[in-house]
Amino acid sequence: MLQISLAPQNGIPLVDQIVTAIRGQAEDRVLRPGARLPAIRQFAEAHGVSRFTVVEAYDRLVAQGYLQSRRGSGFYVANRSLPEVAPQTAAAPMERGAVDAAWLMRQALDAGAEGLRASAGWLPRSWLDEDGVRRQLRGMLRNANTNLSDYGRPQGYLPLRQHLPFKLGELGIAAQPGQIVLTHGATQALDMAIHHFVRRGDTVLVDDPGYFSLFGCLRLHGARLIGVPWTPEGPDAVALEKLAAEHKPKIYFTQSVLHNPTGACLSPANAYRILQCAERHDFHIVEDDTYSDFHPGVTTRLAALDHLHRVIYISSFSKTLSGNLRVGFVAARPDIAEALTDIKVLISISTPEAAEDMVYRMLTEGHYRKFLERMRTRLGEASARALRMLERIGLEPFIAPQGGVFIWARIPGVDDAVELAASAAREGIILAPGTLFRPQSQASPWLRLNVAYAADVRLERFFKNALKQHS
Repeated sequence: MLQISLAPQNGIPLVDQIVTAIRGQAEDRVLRPGARLPAIRQFAEAHGVSRFTVVEAYDRLVAQGYLQSRRGSGFYVANRSLPEVAPQTAAAPMERGAVDAAWLMRQALDAGAEGLRASAGWLPRSWLDEDGVRRQLRGMLRNANTNLSDYGRPQGYLPLRQHLPFKLGELGIAAQPGQIVLTHGATQALDMAIHHFVRRGDTVLVDDPGYFSLFGCLRLHGARLIGVPWTPEGPDAVALEKLAAEHKPKIYFTQSVLHNPTGACLSPANAYRILQCAERHDFHIVEDDTYSDFHPGVTTRLAALDHLHRVIYISSFSKTLSGNLRVGFVAARPDIAEALTDIKVLISISTPEAAEDMVYRMLTEGHYRKFLERMRTRLGEASARALRMLERIGLEPFIAPQGGVFIWARIPGVDDAVELAASAAREGIILAPGTLFRPQSQASPWLRLNVAYAADVRLERFFKNALKQHS
């Protein structure tokens, strides 16, 4: 039988008191599954509360799965027992076949507060401007014009698309709002480009090393991946020419600024050679500029030189503002932008306009620019500390990056970093071995490191022990 004692004077809302009491008695099996609760009027009269209070409390308990509502009969305690499942065995040690893009993403996302995401592709939550995001969201919630329920426009929130040409103009990229399609982060933008350009069996050029999540998406679409060797100045232009002549690719996916995973940037001379190669061999280029805003100065972008003729430009605010809100965009030739919009509507209908509105507000109110200035300084300091740490313990960096999140490094004497990553995982340290970043998962001695996590003493201690074992 239900027994509840309410205390109107203790400051806790009566609805919350009722919900807590009934939930507790259901969990303790004082109220058995199938037991009928007092009718709303009866409960209200017995405890001196309004019927609206009882209705709200019962509705919450139904939503939480503690009660069932039976039309014309009343409210009954729900059976919340879970079906029996086979006992779980201990996770098998990480083996070569498990070291793939999905494994790394899941490990990094599930690492928890104690896990060290030493190779994560994003910054720690404490580095981001969560207070600024909360302020903007509170302001939006107070605005009756904020769209919280309806679908957004196919191309995305118009004010943000009207503002982005000014931001792109600072990078030397000329685009009109009609050439911009807002997306659910850069990942959706890449997926849309794959849907448009790639058919099963098509040959696609990618960076080697390059972005492993992109590789996974291309494989899902049945593409044949050919790696273009990456140098400290960008793709190897001589190798690109030979590969394009031999394989006749439809498209080349690359990152030109603060490349993932090497941290390198494309040189101007190399950029011209790449665009000339694309013209000669008639292929498009998708330029993923996800880490664009972390670069502290002026650098070369293919989209700026090409004027969005063959280049499809992708960027995102997920790394700088919020990986939860997920706002990215594509800038492309008008006919390609139109085709990508159709694909977006088919696979997702639209993107969350409230998130796009929030990004627009942060961009136009000047807050974002100031935050980026502080972030670039912090990343520069973190990168310098990370490079000093690598020098102390004897790891070799690919380059000293000009900014951004990543350092690409290797331990001398190690031919394949997979086993090293496996050892780190057993100590709660998530490292991304170089094989993940190779188009055919070839062995690699390299590791990707995130400078924001490199100051953790656990990482330096792990590397020192690993060096002793391989000395």
